Amino acid sequence: MSDATLKERLTEAMKAAMRAQDKARLGAIRLIQADIKRVEVDERIEVDDARVLAILDKMVKQRRDSIQQFESAGRLDLVEIEAGELAVIQEFLPQALGEAELELLIDGAMHASGAVAMKDMGKVMAILKPQVQGRADMGVVSQRIKARLS
Repeated sequence: MSDATLKERLTEAMKAAMRAQDKARLGAIRLIQADIKRVEVDERIEVDDARVLAILDKMVKQRRDSIQQFESAGRLDLVEIEAGELAVIQEFLPQALGEAELELLIDGAMHASGAVAMKDMGKVMAILKPQVQGRADMGVVSQRIKARLS
């Protein structure tokens, strides 16, 4: 990632989409910016990159859920729209973690927290969440921790 904040990168991407007259991309970027603005207004804060990543992560999860529901309903036109938005959102997330990297992070978090039973899962997740936010699906991470602790 460059020195520019995620918000600055989004603004630049929006300008580029306007110049290219790419309506689908522009719409997706505006959705992202609207979500960020909503959080800033609701909580009366200026979001930092970590919070923007959390917002983007939530948007990715929403899009994946929507795609799954639309596919089961046979609405392929809506699946295509959601998939396009998902692709744009993912452009602003850091590179996804590989399997080996994720396993190493889970090992480290379990060791650091001293987790040995399911009741310790919250401790492990608290350590891991800032490290994997936007780089891995938290549902998958949660399942892997559960499998190790049970």
